[in-house]
Formats: sequence, structure tokens, C-alpha cells
Amino acid sequence: MEALVRIVDDEETVRNSEIFIFKLAGIPAAAYSSAEEFLAKDDLTVPGCIILDLRMLEMSGLQLQRCLLEKGSDLPIIFLTGHGTVDAAVMALKNGAVDFLQKPAKP
Repeated sequence: MEALVRIVDDEETVRNSEIFIFKLAGIPAAAYSSAEEFLAKDDLTVPGCIILDLRMLEMSGLQLQRCLLEKGSDLPIIFLTGHGTVDAAVMALKNGAVDFLQKPAKP
């Protein structure tokens, strides 16, 4: 089974940009406009990782991270946000995030 990069971000331009970068690199990727859409449509049994925005309209990235932990998901999470705080970064990393990056990040 081929690994998949999941992008969860409510900003369409960010999602499109990230999908484009992965497509150029030949890396399979899927984009979701919200945590709720991700939970409804993604197959968590497919290996890969998640690039997750911190601040979204309904469910935040930190809330989604906790939900995934409760489901027993071991998919690595990289937070990519324009609204990061030290507290949010510490919480994300304590909950197992691989990294916490500020937007815009270099490809």
C-alpha cells in the first residue's frame, strides 16, 4: 500500500499549493478543507502522514489530533500554521506531533 500525505487546512490556496508541491515531487497526497471532512472521508489504515493546520473553523487541529489519538491512529502529524503560539506548539508536540512549523514554510 502506497503512503499518502493528507493535508487538512481550511485555506483553499494553501491546500492547492501543497497538493501542487507534492504532485511535482511524485508524492501521493489528498486534501481536506476541515477536520470533519478528513474524519468522514479519510482511510486511517492507509500509511502516510498528516499536514495539519492549527486554527480551523469548527474543529481545531489540536482537537483533531486528540480525536486521532483516541482512535488509536499512529499517523505522524506535522502542524503547519500561521497562528502558532508557544503553548499550542508545546501541546501539539507533547501529544506526539512530529513538528510544528509556521506558514509560509519552504517546500
